[in-house]
Amino acid sequence: MKHLIICLSVFALFLVSSCQKDTDEAAISALPSEYDGELTREWFKLECTLVKETPGMFPPQASRAFGYTGITLYETVVQGWPDAQSLAGQLNGLNSSMLPMANTGEYEYNWALASNAAFSVIITKMFDRTIKPENRSEILALEDKWKTTLSEGVDPEVRERSISFGQAMANAIYEYSKTDGGHEQYVDPFQLPYTWPTKDGAWVPTGAAANPLAPRWANNRPFLTVNITDCQPSAHCAYSTVSNDEFYKEALNVYNVVTNATAEEVEIAKFWADDPFNTCTPTGHTFNIMVQLLEEHDANLAMSAVGFAKLAIAENDAFIACWKAKYDYFLIRPVTYIRQNIDPNFNTLIGTPPFPAYTSGHATEAAAGSRIFTNMFTSGDGYYQFTDRSQLQFGFSVRNYSNFDDMATECANSRLYGGIHYNMDNSNGLKMGKAVGDNVNTRIRWPKSF
Repeated sequence: MKHLIICLSVFALFLVSSCQKDTDEAAISALPSEYDGELTREWFKLECTLVKETPGMFPPQASRAFGYTGITLYETVVQGWPDAQSLAGQLNGLNSSMLPMANTGEYEYNWALASNAAFSVIITKMFDRTIKPENRSEILALEDKWKTTLSEGVDPEVRERSISFGQAMANAIYEYSKTDGGHEQYVDPFQLPYTWPTKDGAWVPTGAAANPLAPRWANNRPFLTVNITDCQPSAHCAYSTVSNDEFYKEALNVYNVVTNATAEEVEIAKFWADDPFNTCTPTGHTFNIMVQLLEEHDANLAMSAVGFAKLAIAENDAFIACWKAKYDYFLIRPVTYIRQNIDPNFNTLIGTPPFPAYTSGHATEAAAGSRIFTNMFTSGDGYYQFTDRSQLQFGFSVRNYSNFDDMATECANSRLYGGIHYNMDNSNGLKMGKAVGDNVNTRIRWPKSF
């Protein structure tokens, strides 16, 4: 009996020790907030390069690539974050059963290593069909750089477990992306064949491209349905060539602004042009601003994941919402109207892109981004003096703003100064984008601290 009691006591101590070990191991994994966010910024800088240099990555396609990269980052770290909630069940079509689960109750994870691996997989897959060999090498080099740096002092089992989890998450998000309607549309960005609407005031080609870009982009699944159903603009003023009518006055305003453009307005038009394959598109510009803001705030991995995920959802949905308006109205561009009805020798300051006018994609995406920035980086008054240095890499000077709404407004106005958009395209695009950004901020359950 005495021996039995001793054995039971030893067994009990073993159970207590085992339970204590499990508890200790569950607490071993550092929180995402304990890792530096620098690696996220480097990956998004590289994605900007890929957007600029990969064939087919026009603005809508780029917004989608950035979109899935952002939510991949967030989902990779969220399971190591006690007060954070997955986007599964919050985004259209994304269910928890589709995503791998980290066993944080038993094993340690390094969330930075996991994120690095996830970035490499999702970015490669989002550009895979037309990526250049040198860009593919850049992805591998950046992955290896961070893997080497982050592995220092890390148990090999923890390292491999973390890398495997990040890869599995990226593959899961990629499978989710394949069902949204935009899968590999950078391979066929003009989505031909396409039957054009026939009506007065319909868009016609304005440059080398003979067809409108991505005419069925509005059929893509948004991350949040409300961003499409509740954010569409009211109808533009009725098309007319009568000089006293509102539409003619809209076009005449474009003509007068461009003809009498100041040096400042010319600079603004060029600064915000963000032509695909010259820079990394409007979405890339906005993501570069997020990179800069996170760097200025010395953001950790957790804060970075929230910032990039918010912007990812907003930018992806802003382009779907905008493209729905563009192809619902299929409106003639100012350059075409002005040459037909005001001055046949009129020229814009910058190139007119190959898709309809109403509403402005620049205005919509910039406004969506401005609401994300305002929510993350300002106090209740929304005031934040900001210097945009993101375009220095493309040879531009910096631009200064009193707040993020002013930044978005200048971006919208740049399309008027350049002769690309009517003012009504810009003002309604700003309204759409702000609504999209506000939905992302308020309709998703984001962590309260990071």
